Amino acid sequence: KIIKRAGGVDNAGTTKDFTFYYQKLAPDRLHLSIKLEADRMRNLIMDPDETLSERDVVMEERRMRYEDDPQNLVYEEVMAAAFKSHPYRWPVIGWMPDLKTITRDNLWKYYRARYIPNNALIVVAGNIDVEAIMKKIKKEFGPIPKGPEIELFKVDEPLQRGERRVYVEKEAELPYVMCAYKTPNVLHEDSYALDVLAGVLSGGKSSRIYRSLIDEQRIALSAGAGYSSFNKYPNLFYLYGTPLPGKNIEDVENALYAEIEKIQREAPSEREVQKAKNQIEADFIMNQDSLFYRVMLMAQFEIIGGRDLKETYLEGIRNVTSEEVRQVAEKYLVKDQRTVGTLIPLKNNNDKAQISNHDKVH
Repeated sequence: KIIKRAGGVDNAGTTKDFTFYYQKLAPDRLHLSIKLEADRMRNLIMDPDETLSERDVVMEERRMRYEDDPQNLVYEEVMAAAFKSHPYRWPVIGWMPDLKTITRDNLWKYYRARYIPNNALIVVAGNIDVEAIMKKIKKEFGPIPKGPEIELFKVDEPLQRGERRVYVEKEAELPYVMCAYKTPNVLHEDSYALDVLAGVLSGGKSSRIYRSLIDEQRIALSAGAGYSSFNKYPNLFYLYGTPLPGKNIEDVENALYAEIEKIQREAPSEREVQKAKNQIEADFIMNQDSLFYRVMLMAQFEIIGGRDLKETYLEGIRNVTSEEVRQVAEKYLVKDQRTVGTLIPLKNNNDKAQISNHDKVH
């Protein structure tokens, strides 16, 4: 209410790596944001009734975004099957049984342990007086005592020893498949070639997957590839597809693998690679036209490994060669490191689909 009365907007969100709170205000009102965030860090009042109410809101959000969205359910199950000890195996919003049983005491302990100065990052952008802002930050946050050192999560993911498959049975019109492979984050030199590989496979209507599965073979309603290197820990490179009505999901899955195998045998053309690099660079630059995105990117890179990544990322993309794209496809996109999730549509609760003799998760 205070921010709104001052003519601003505020909101919050959570990613795989951090929770963030943001406010947009006129420069002469920025002191309000700093004061309120410092107050949030040390003086939060966690009313039991309000806590229960907010829990219900989160549960409803989960129902809408995951329980009622078959493709998101597949993604969730793939993440949980692909990773065994990695933090990304848990959905950001949480599993429903955990949401149902979480208590005010659980939340309070987490708040006291994590909402401390030595676990926080402040990013300010816009037409500001840096010296005045720093003075205000020190005034408001300086008196808050430093908390105990937080030990960073150690990712010691065991070696995957073969393909894993999960099946999701859910009311849906069409089946869907997602094929995911473990890959490094932006701190690894291979991440740049993986970014370009995703662009070659799925960067618009002239990309390989679109041309092959949608235009030429006409077996897929939608299909593509995705990879995000902007994470603190290694993540997944994934392929996905939905067949056209009457077409076979297995044919879509095999066609996706065929596109990978082509690149593993023969590097993509210089023209394809340059087009993908141009698109990545254009998207990266244009997104920063938004001050909000620029601030988020600064925070993200600082948390991952330092703000210098913002300057070195495009250089890494520009230096990728066609052969490097082939090499990362050969190195990472292999069957033994693959986790596949398949959506099996149920027309109604009585229509149990027949699935293969595979275990649901193995």
